[in-house]
Amino acid sequence: MLSNQAGATRRTLKSLLLSALLVSPMAMAAYPDKPIQLIVPWAAGGGSDAAARGIAAALEKELGVTINVVNRAGGNGVVGHSVMATAKPDGYTLGFITGELNMMHWQGLTKLTYKDYTPIAMTNYDYPGVQVAADAPYNSVGELLETIRNEPKGTIKASGTGLGGIWHVAFSGLLLEQGIDPQKITFVPSQGAAPAMVELAAGSIQLVPTSVPEARSMIDAGKAKGLAILSPERNPAFPDIPTLKESLGSDYSLGEWRGIAGPKNLSPEIVATLEAALEKAYKSDMYQDYMHKLGFGAEWRNTADFNAFLEENNTYMGGIIEKIGMKK
Repeated sequence: MLSNQAGATRRTLKSLLLSALLVSPMAMAAYPDKPIQLIVPWAAGGGSDAAARGIAAALEKELGVTINVVNRAGGNGVVGHSVMATAKPDGYTLGFITGELNMMHWQGLTKLTYKDYTPIAMTNYDYPGVQVAADAPYNSVGELLETIRNEPKGTIKASGTGLGGIWHVAFSGLLLEQGIDPQKITFVPSQGAAPAMVELAAGSIQLVPTSVPEARSMIDAGKAKGLAILSPERNPAFPDIPTLKESLGSDYSLGEWRGIAGPKNLSPEIVATLEAALEKAYKSDMYQDYMHKLGFGAEWRNTADFNAFLEENNTYMGGIIEKIGMKK
């Protein structure tokens, strides 16, 4: 009799524990159930900021929660990327990682690499244009390059990102490809393309190599002009700007990639949820129309492909940085 009563007690306790588990907040909570913070490692108004806000708005529709875009500029991208890497891996702080992630550690700016993150998906790839002031004496990229080649070192001052940032490295690679010492230009660090374009219009600098969409407002205002784009094809949103192939016969191209990632050790379940939602957001008319209208390049890589790309791109960028003399 006592044995039967003990068995019944154990069964009752099991039932109570199971019921408590089923109704506990942790068991019932479905990710995400609160706002998500998306860290952007560059200033507001630039290309990374615009591309991040475009995908964030589309992703909100898919996840049903608010996504707050937070700009954490500084240190040539180190500050924002560090904030992403050190965040709690719960899926509520994500990052908009950029090409600088595969460049900063080669330059001795940080020990962070792509291995310190959980990549989720790439959503954007942009090629830089070569922008000068509207009243500049150069009517082609060839004329600009000849000035850099023949004039004293420092005659041309450029900006558009931090020292050693993607636009600096991309243009330095072009100079190297054309047999010009990259040190012939003086590169002035900035927190992004937006403030650099203001300086270009003011006459403080003579060149801004940055994605053409980031230069659009100054071009449309008649304060700047695009000489070329470092892309295999013309940008449909800027059909009058020639490629390097058309201008110089050069096949050189190098651009900026951007994508969503979380801190290291983000759970596979959260990654799968975000990857699926991001793919729908990426394919949505909302996102595609936004990117096309602004002239940004939309390029998709899922989690597996993004991981493979990051490994390959990291090696490639290390080689470029070494060739232009910035590897430490």
